[in-house]
Amino acid sequence: GRWEVEELRENAVPGDKGLVLKSVAKYHAISAMLTKAFVFDDKPLIVQYEVNFQKGIDCGGAYIKLLSRSNDLNLEYFFDKTPYTIMFGPDKCGEDYKLHFIFRHKNPKTGEYDEKHAERPDVDLKKFYLDKKTHLYTLVLKPDDTFEILIDQTVVSKGNLHENMIPPVNPSKEIEDPTDKKPDDWDERPKIPDPNAVKPDDWDEDEPAKIEDPDAVKPEGWLDDEPQYVPDPNARKPKDWDEEMDGEWEAPQIPNPKCETAPGCGEWVRPMKNNPKYKGKWRTPMIDNPNYQGIWSPRKIPNPDYFEDLHPFKMTTVSAIGLELWSMTSDIYFDNFIICSEKEVADRWAADSWGLKKLVASANEPGMFSQLVTAAEEHPWLWVLYILTLALPVGLSVLFCWPGKKSDEYIDFKKTDVSKQITKGELKEETEEFEDDELEEEKENQDTGEDERREMEETKRELIKDTKKMGREAPVSDIYDDEEESEVPDEEENEVADGSQEGDRLNKSDSEDEKKEADEGMGDRPLKSVRKRRVRKD
Repeated sequence: GRWEVEELRENAVPGDKGLVLKSVAKYHAISAMLTKAFVFDDKPLIVQYEVNFQKGIDCGGAYIKLLSRSNDLNLEYFFDKTPYTIMFGPDKCGEDYKLHFIFRHKNPKTGEYDEKHAERPDVDLKKFYLDKKTHLYTLVLKPDDTFEILIDQTVVSKGNLHENMIPPVNPSKEIEDPTDKKPDDWDERPKIPDPNAVKPDDWDEDEPAKIEDPDAVKPEGWLDDEPQYVPDPNARKPKDWDEEMDGEWEAPQIPNPKCETAPGCGEWVRPMKNNPKYKGKWRTPMIDNPNYQGIWSPRKIPNPDYFEDLHPFKMTTVSAIGLELWSMTSDIYFDNFIICSEKEVADRWAADSWGLKKLVASANEPGMFSQLVTAAEEHPWLWVLYILTLALPVGLSVLFCWPGKKSDEYIDFKKTDVSKQITKGELKEETEEFEDDELEEEKENQDTGEDERREMEETKRELIKDTKKMGREAPVSDIYDDEEESEVPDEEENEVADGSQEGDRLNKSDSEDEKKEADEGMGDRPLKSVRKRRVRKD
């Protein structure tokens, strides 16, 4: 594979270059010695670097290897079998997105090395592989045998070397005895057939599950002589049809048009229904096995290979770093590798490198409108959502805020001189309320003279009579108003007094037939309310 040192394709910091994997479907290997070997003693190990999948990633890795120190380490021959202490970084193939943390652990008894894999992170890693942005990968390994994995300075996984590695660092104290064998008479069956069960005499296994419905009747209009499908009359044999090679040409079949209006065509067959006598094949019922002994398992014996590594952090010393990769996607960008023991140093290094790339990328990102348009181009159904989102508030604003013309109904409601149609019963209730009000006024003014009381009674009778007359004539301009009290000028008081005398004469002259006729007329049509007048008392 071929490597190059070049700038980012997009969002590049001027003058900043990185290591780029350029070949496709080839093995790549590149490495460098550390200026100082890292010894796992009482200081944490921090490994950090940047990766940018500039073309996305189909299948391939971008992980690094911290190579183990040895006398025969020769970076000129660095390949996949070169011993390493830690492997860390992203890897992807198909839809399997991984973030490796693997360390090689030395068995203190045999001296052999085994790979221990950290449990998979619980976060979704997909976006880090496909967004074509530069991401910062960090591994923090502490002397207390704990670890943290960060992406863009955010923890995505953490754990303990004793508890969160697969397989475990320390083997189990006991193992199954490989020489133990299951006894021949061991019964693992929890259920057995009931030996006392007998098939009932009326159990007929030959009865079918479905039978013809004897009550079914052929629908009227059923076309027995018409087939369901007929040759297409519009079909024509192709000009290049060779009967010697292709055989005799036949027109394709289409549904019979005569069957579209009929209940059915062809030979009528009775529909099937469930057989009430069907019971199926008789099987012996199952009962609990009285001899059940449970699932057999070999006995446990002490593990002869057991050991306990109290501090798996103390790994093999690291003296070099390398990239040993195979990828189906080119232009994978690497930059700013650092190995240290102080988190502050790694964070400052990230701020001066990855932080600048992040700022440049943020500044060059398209605006919100451009992002929405791009998303809609990929998913056209988003246009409908955009239109509805914009149209809804605009429509509501026009509906509630636009000044509208007052309706005639509203104007009529505001008019005070338009009469309201009421029934005879409502008019009677208003008359009774009026009488009650006058009686209360009489009680309040008992200290007035007898002449004034008699005058009030005459006024009351005159007003009641006027109300009845107005009910017969149904005037439009007068309205009863229970809440509104209008004061009558002194001239009106005189007129009321004169009207009361005149009303006595009219009362005597009205005949019973006129009263009956007036009552009938009021019952036949809605009555108009009249304005109630109060007489101000001096």
